[in-house]
Amino acid sequence: MHPLPYSRRMGIDLVIFDCDGVLVDSEMLSAGVLMGMMADEGFPLSEEAFRSDFLGRSFAAATLRAKERFGRPLPDDFESRYRDRLFAALEAELRPMPGVSEVLEGLQVPFCLATSSSPRRLALSLRATGLTRFFEARCFTASEVQRGKPAPDLFLHAATKMGAAPARCLVIEDSELGVRAGLAAGMQVWHFAGGCHVRAGYRLPPELAPRRAVSDMAALEAAFGELGLSSLPLSP
Repeated sequence: MHPLPYSRRMGIDLVIFDCDGVLVDSEMLSAGVLMGMMADEGFPLSEEAFRSDFLGRSFAAATLRAKERFGRPLPDDFESRYRDRLFAALEAELRPMPGVSEVLEGLQVPFCLATSSSPRRLALSLRATGLTRFFEARCFTASEVQRGKPAPDLFLHAATKMGAAPARCLVIEDSELGVRAGLAAGMQVWHFAGGCHVRAGYRLPPELAPRRAVSDMAALEAAFGELGLSSLPLSP
């Protein structure tokens, strides 16, 4: 009998990536578009409020938080106008997280992504950053489950579709809601802190305890290599 690969002996059969803030450096770009539009509509949104109400949430869940915060709903056409403006900005300015292609090319276990983004936004983000080739038929969005993050539904759905037991999944997340969702799903969770929103001051609540924090893609590659998940040599 052949011995199990080292990664399987370490208990990891599937890596699940979040998209925004992990694979693509999008959060401050979307924050700028959203905050500008909300201010124009009389809904002044601070960066702290954006992180609390919008970061890591589906747009439907975020608009409910906005209604609670301001005591009135956003205009009926706000979401469609926001998406049009955001998608134009993503098409023109979105970049992949530095080093992500090399990390994905080196992974030796199955991987997928699970995101709160809409299918349309996800497709644009992957196309604009050249990452589509890594995730063909391995993308799962909040539109596929009843409850989005921080509920565990999306991560559990991804694990089921990929044929992996939750306890043998590793989630790579940047946001509080994503970390909570991964932990609620009974998965190992690492916090990715390489996005521009983290450098701008975003922090997880101190009571949250992901298994590991990685500062950028080089650190993630090194961590994968340490566990035998990657074929690439450790970064110098």
